[in-house]
Amino acid sequence: MFPNSGFPFSSLRRFLFLHVCFIGFLTPSYAELTRFEIVTREDFAEGQEFGKTGPYERIVGRAYYEIDPEDGANAAVVDLDLAPQNERGKVELSADLFMLSPKDPGKGNGALLYDVNNRGNKLALGTFCRAARTNDPKTGKHAGDGFLFREGFTMVWSGWDGELLPGGDRLRLFPPLASESEEPVTGLVRCEIVPNSVTTRTVINWANHGSYRPTQKGLETATLTERLLPQHPRVPISRDQWELIATETPGAELSQLPKVELEFPAGLKKAHIYELIYEAKDPVIMGTGFPAVRDLISALRNGTGAGNPVPPIERTYGFGVSQSGRFLREFVHGGFNADEAGRRVFDGIIPHVSGGGMGCFNFRFAQPTRHAGQHDHHDYPPDRFPFAYETQTDPLSGQTDGILKRATESGTAPLVFHTQSSSEFWNRSGSLVFTDPLGERDADVPDNVRIYFFGGTQHGPSSFPPSKGGGQTMGNPADYKPFLRALLVALDRWNATGEEPPPSQYPTIREGDLVAWTQNATGFPAIPGITYPRVIQQPSFLDFGPRWLDQRIQDRQPPLPRGDYQVRVPRSDADGNDVGCLRSPEVAVPVATYTSWRLRSEEAGAGNELLSLSGSYIPFPKTKDEREQSGDPRLSVEERYESLEGYLAKLEAQCREYERAGFLLGEDVPQIVETQRKRVATLFEPMEVEAAGN
Repeated sequence: MFPNSGFPFSSLRRFLFLHVCFIGFLTPSYAELTRFEIVTREDFAEGQEFGKTGPYERIVGRAYYEIDPEDGANAAVVDLDLAPQNERGKVELSADLFMLSPKDPGKGNGALLYDVNNRGNKLALGTFCRAARTNDPKTGKHAGDGFLFREGFTMVWSGWDGELLPGGDRLRLFPPLASESEEPVTGLVRCEIVPNSVTTRTVINWANHGSYRPTQKGLETATLTERLLPQHPRVPISRDQWELIATETPGAELSQLPKVELEFPAGLKKAHIYELIYEAKDPVIMGTGFPAVRDLISALRNGTGAGNPVPPIERTYGFGVSQSGRFLREFVHGGFNADEAGRRVFDGIIPHVSGGGMGCFNFRFAQPTRHAGQHDHHDYPPDRFPFAYETQTDPLSGQTDGILKRATESGTAPLVFHTQSSSEFWNRSGSLVFTDPLGERDADVPDNVRIYFFGGTQHGPSSFPPSKGGGQTMGNPADYKPFLRALLVALDRWNATGEEPPPSQYPTIREGDLVAWTQNATGFPAIPGITYPRVIQQPSFLDFGPRWLDQRIQDRQPPLPRGDYQVRVPRSDADGNDVGCLRSPEVAVPVATYTSWRLRSEEAGAGNELLSLSGSYIPFPKTKDEREQSGDPRLSVEERYESLEGYLAKLEAQCREYERAGFLLGEDVPQIVETQRKRVATLFEPMEVEAAGN
């Protein structure tokens, strides 16, 4: 930038910062982040130097907002008109803020990476930097291998979830409550509880989240039912057998929800599905989390907001894992990628392992931590139309919509890298991202969208060596994270220079790689001792009552299913590994079957149901004799590879092919090969013994 100006880039950035601040005094401020309150500003990682970027600083504080309920940019926030207003007619709220920024901004790359926290937790450093997980990054180990720092990103986190309880350095939003008059706003709240063990007392929400306050009527008329499997009828439990206990946090801010627990002396059974429905009051206006993120990024991008701690940013990206990826999809769908001045907020987003869903983020009595699953988390609305980035018509609801519809119409659509583990096909309606709602045809993916499905992986890689835990098989350790590092670089390059990223990689109906989920359709091999799934997570069009579609108010709990959307899964090769996807290196050069699904064991309860978001690791037989004795249809390790070194040579060749295609960085190839060397060495021991004998 400005290569022949003779003006140092760092000085130029500071000049632009002061210039924008000066102009801000002369023109209206559109981004409604009113001020930054910085509590801590100090060296990160003891002043460690990160390549050409140099040292980073750690910035901790809070952001304060005023949202205009009359502005059309905020029209999608449910119940914003019921929030208290200040003397300027604005709705006030605040959020925790955490930043890691180059001490010399001129040495950074000019790009901001916003990590949408997952239930208050920071994930980007562990994902991109192989760093030790923490919510309070301070030391060198929290920088991991320093990838994001060496690249020069400014990293930002903030609170957006108003349901979180305090503690654990979790990032929190402090939103307003909805209030209509002297009487509180009330409504039905439904909480599903699936205990991992027999217990007599449990929270009714999970992952350190509070719950809405029961009314007196709610305490008296609440209902509790039990069933083992989702398709079983709900069996009522007498009201005199249990009670609800709400615990308020002393000195908590008004919007903080209490911890609500269910006490059941007879004992809640392991893996059984309990459904609690009660009348609650004082709904938090959860949807304010969307304009809070919007206005934070807009302020950092444009140098507005009193006390702004960094110079203006040139390029902005959002990254979110699972719940946080669903947040990004709903953020764009709701029109929030345009700020109040109509400017683009995020240049690019990476919704990772979000499946086909959005979230429980923006309706009356919303519960952001809830999602959809096969054995647990039923009848919540995250998996709802639209699923795809193209605009479609829903045959069940009659609506016409698309994730990018509003952003495209306003000219603020971001570049999108939709990245998934293949577990999302089975557990999170993943195929609906690129088919029509009934799974009959492939969707037309917009030009600004890339879809990358990482074949043979689970929601988050298991540790190694893997264990069975509550499953019938071992967890799946295949690692997709090196792909994410290369793709982040590709996204920034696409935005900054226009250089096209690698083409999408996902299975399609037209190629015959996206099929029905039965074993006959997928062609999954009959492996001795392995049970193929007879269940899958598949969303329904849920009827929450007459005010749901237009006002996002739930009058019917539980909702009534009015028809099912149809999901598909990848076809299997002869080894049982997914085809049509971008296979992680260890799946592309396999020593095992890496499935997208994993079944619960009888000991864990609800046997043969899907075990949450996990996949399976099913090693190949080591030798031909072992294969023949067991009747395993898959070739043995011995029959595939001459030696450990032969295997590693094929693995490295595959990695180099991925590097040339833009899916891997060259610096990551040696580590991938060395990691696999350590993991698979024992599989080649029988071959080494035989070779020594000869």
